[in-house]
Amino acid sequence: MSQQLVTRDETREDFRATGDVTVAAFATLEISRHTEQFVIEALRAAGALSVSLVAEMNGRVVGHIAFSPVSMSDGTTGWFGLGPVSVLPEFQRQGIGKALVREGLARLKALGAKGCCLVGHPEYYRQFGFTNPQGLAHEGVPPEVFFALSFGGQVRQGAATFHEAFMASGPAS
Repeated sequence: MSQQLVTRDETREDFRATGDVTVAAFATLEISRHTEQFVIEALRAAGALSVSLVAEMNGRVVGHIAFSPVSMSDGTTGWFGLGPVSVLPEFQRQGIGKALVREGLARLKALGAKGCCLVGHPEYYRQFGFTNPQGLAHEGVPPEVFFALSFGGQVRQGAATFHEAFMASGPAS
């Protein structure tokens, strides 16, 4: 990355760019339902974006990451879900996604979060300390793509449920 990368809080002025980045990032991903931009809109509309960051290069938004609350079946609070995370295709594999994940996790820790979970690529998220937790699952998701990272305690047992906005299939109304 020869250009200067800045990660910062998403602002209202970024919403359109965030949507465009998300659409482009997932356009060719076969496992995607291509609704990630609608998930972000629905999380935003529900006031459930706990941390929403953009990556910017030379004033252009080139990446975005979202974190939202997760419900744990044992009643534990303070857990969050990571996703979606998006980087424009021409900027992928340059460390932008990693910078967003690291900054987002640091922000969660600063908020006093107990942990984070996600559904994602098995090889990618291990580098941040995420593991496939024994005894914690997300309904309908194969265990090899469900990950959790505890911030200092043990990983919970039971089921993790992401915000209902993850069911969004079209624009928020």
